[in-house]
Amino acid sequence: MRPQAEAPAADAAAAPSHPSERIWTENAPSHAWLPRFRTGELWAEREVALILALKDIQVRYKQTFFGAAWAVLQPLVAVLIFTVIFGRAANLPTDGIPYAVFSYAGLAVWLYFAAAVSGAAQSLVDNRDLVSKVYFPRLLAPIAAVVPGLVDLAISLPFIAAFMFVGSVEPGPRILLLPVWTAAALITALAVGLLLAGLNVRYRDVRFALPFLLQVWFFASPVVYSASLLDGAWRYVYALNPMATIVTGFRWSIAGGPAPGPEALVSAVVVLVLLVCGLAYFARVERAFADVI
Repeated sequence: MRPQAEAPAADAAAAPSHPSERIWTENAPSHAWLPRFRTGELWAEREVALILALKDIQVRYKQTFFGAAWAVLQPLVAVLIFTVIFGRAANLPTDGIPYAVFSYAGLAVWLYFAAAVSGAAQSLVDNRDLVSKVYFPRLLAPIAAVVPGLVDLAISLPFIAAFMFVGSVEPGPRILLLPVWTAAALITALAVGLLLAGLNVRYRDVRFALPFLLQVWFFASPVVYSASLLDGAWRYVYALNPMATIVTGFRWSIAGGPAPGPEALVSAVVVLVLLVCGLAYFARVERAFADVI
């Protein structure tokens, strides 16, 4: 009977002395180069992304005189300048679309892309206190940053419709594909933003280089001119800039003109590569964010 009497004592000695010591949960980012898609964790913590996105929307135009009207004033002034310089003076081809409609449609999706990339690049640095003190899937920060710009894009659509009415431009069934091109712009912004967000934590030069990069990218995209200026194999070279296809497709869905051709597959591959590389790099450097931010 002695062995039976000693068994409970051995179990008691092996058991934790305090209930909180019985279970340990470790939250740590992966050390592997290839990303681990923890979709369950991202979905469980989705409220963090929602809160960050709502905060960005609320503070964007807080204590401003014009408020949300800035989402309209900026493209309106730009369209006026572009119409005078590029539409009248330079007489650039617009594929049969009135230049005001042509430029406004392209500018609307470009402004969303530029704002989304900038927001995603700054998302971790702007929330440094949250990143350094609270654990949550860091991927949610850049994801949340590409959402608020959709509000400005939605505000601009009725004004594009007004320009179309004045210019006698009728939308066709292709307007149903507008959400597809909007989603393509969102995914492209997220892919670029992931790379820049990871780099920006370690190298703050990104904050200074990004405005210049976006300015160059703007003129490399068919916002104020038509992509139809290029012929043959140059179309596929130009499609290495995914925003060339997205701007053209967005404009085509709204106002017509030439639709994106087979070269759109080149842009799709570029976006896929950017997204995979962005996720891989983000997963690689994520473990050091709290230490270097």
